[in-house]
Amino acid sequence: MLTSVDTDLIRVLADPLRLRIVTLLAREALCTTHLVEETGAKQTNLSNHMKVLREARLVDTEPCGRFTYYKLRPDVIAKLAGQFAELAESARYAADNKRACP
Repeated sequence: MLTSVDTDLIRVLADPLRLRIVTLLAREALCTTHLVEETGAKQTNLSNHMKVLREARLVDTEPCGRFTYYKLRPDVIAKLAGQFAELAESARYAADNKRACP
């Protein structure tokens, strides 16, 4: 059975900087300083994007002294990927289905 695709999560990932952050975090946990260096974003802008990613439950935080490390939550990405896989599977079968015109 086809489940609905998480449009809120897609909206979060549609931002180019947030998608870049997610891509970086897929390789390793990074702190804000690393993310500023890697993306070239201003620290305040980056913090705002990290808040959005946290609220979407895409990342977890881990305090480390005076720094906060961010880790990607692979389960959330896997769930979204599964939703797209279901959509693709449904489309395979839908190609042969045609609704009759009135």
